[in-house]
Amino acid sequence: MTILAEIPNTKLILISIGIGLILLVAIIYLIYKLIKSEKRKKDAELKFQQLEAKINQIELQSLESKLNPHLFKNILNSIQSHAYQTYFALDKLANVLDYILYESRNKFVTPKEEIDFALNLIEINKIKVSPLFELKVKTKIRESEPLLEQRLLAPLISIDLIENAFKHADLQSSDAFISVTFEFKDSIFAITVANKMSIKKPMKKEKGGIGVETLEQRLKIIYSDHFKLDRFTEGDIYIAHLKINLLEHKAKMLAIR
Repeated sequence: MTILAEIPNTKLILISIGIGLILLVAIIYLIYKLIKSEKRKKDAELKFQQLEAKINQIELQSLESKLNPHLFKNILNSIQSHAYQTYFALDKLANVLDYILYESRNKFVTPKEEIDFALNLIEINKIKVSPLFELKVKTKIRESEPLLEQRLLAPLISIDLIENAFKHADLQSSDAFISVTFEFKDSIFAITVANKMSIKKPMKKEKGGIGVETLEQRLKIIYSDHFKLDRFTEGDIYIAHLKINLLEHKAKMLAIR
């Protein structure tokens, strides 16, 4: 009787082992499918990131191709309208052209190079205004900053803010002014431009300017969430402030290599 009683128990054990093996195989299969699915997901994400980077690069090249002729036109118009200062303007223009033709081909320039370029650009625009016009230009730069001469800043990033100040400023009233301040400290590049706004309505043009839109698109493509661009008015004063954290941007560039 004992032997006969043990037979069903043996069958039960064998059935349990069989079920356990089936479950084990099923679990292993599911794990395999999950791993394979995760790999496909990562491959898809990688391809998407590569395509997104290519699209951004194409868009950025398109924006920059629009930017340079726009700048040339403004500069040449300034010089043409003030022929008596042509020699001085051409000297500054030579520096600006060297920067545009050679340095702007690079994906990045140093903050020092961009600030020097912007100062030359201001000198060219200066011929538009009266010698009595209040034009304030300040530079607050720590020469010991390690990133000051590292290529981390997009070239021509300061053009639009400066050009807009001269374009829309009140150049006639006695209290009119333009103020431009460059700062570089704690690895942060910043430019603040302020001007008294003209009460005259600008003449309508067939084609609107692309400066502000171009600047915002470039900043988003290049610096993602490592920049801040504020534009606001206080009474009849227009203020634009751009700040770029180059240390955070450098860390991100190193992380994706």
